[in-house]
Amino acid sequence: MTGYYSNNLASERLEQCYRIAPPRIVRYLEAELAHALSRIKPGDEVLDEGCGYGRLMPSLAAKAGTVTGIDTSPASLRSARDRLKPLDNCHLACMDAARTAFSESVFDVVLCLQNGISAFHVDQRELIRESLRITRPAGIALFSTYAAAFWDERLAWFRLQAEAGLLGEIDEERTGNGVIVCKDGFRATSLNAEGFLESTSDLRAGVEIVEIDGSSLFCEIRKPLGG
Repeated sequence: MTGYYSNNLASERLEQCYRIAPPRIVRYLEAELAHALSRIKPGDEVLDEGCGYGRLMPSLAAKAGTVTGIDTSPASLRSARDRLKPLDNCHLACMDAARTAFSESVFDVVLCLQNGISAFHVDQRELIRESLRITRPAGIALFSTYAAAFWDERLAWFRLQAEAGLLGEIDEERTGNGVIVCKDGFRATSLNAEGFLESTSDLRAGVEIVEIDGSSLFCEIRKPLGG
């Protein structure tokens, strides 16, 4: 399961998931991106964790000073390099977001969007701590998941992906309560506000939970100046 997005659902197959997204999912994706962009200032150094084929990076690069994208899938990163060739302020690296090779306090904004906090299948506390380690003092780390009220739309999108052969068949008996299970071993979870607060309970940082568009739930962590 750990390598699903590195192997089974990478590059062109991952891009196809977004290509077949219905209008309500497209609105959700646009609202999530717009909220992330609202937290970026011109000139900021931004990290996109789980950048995939570079879907978000052109929009981020249009506002930020530089954007670095990391992913564990070499195939997705090859697609991203082709996509980002015209942009000289975008950089890519093959890296695990929970154990990066970056020095401390490198980025003004660290983004872990599209439910990466669950989809990466890493220890969530470790992911959050590592993201804050590489965030500059007074910088911000953003983590998004699906809002609970968005379950029906989310499940319908995953069913479309399964029907297109991008995921295994949905295991309807084991799917529910925020968890989508496929018969090929794929399992997609999400967090609620309580889960975010539990995962950040040991931090000396400002934590805010924000729901956007009735579809995304954001956990926004501001690194203190002395952090």
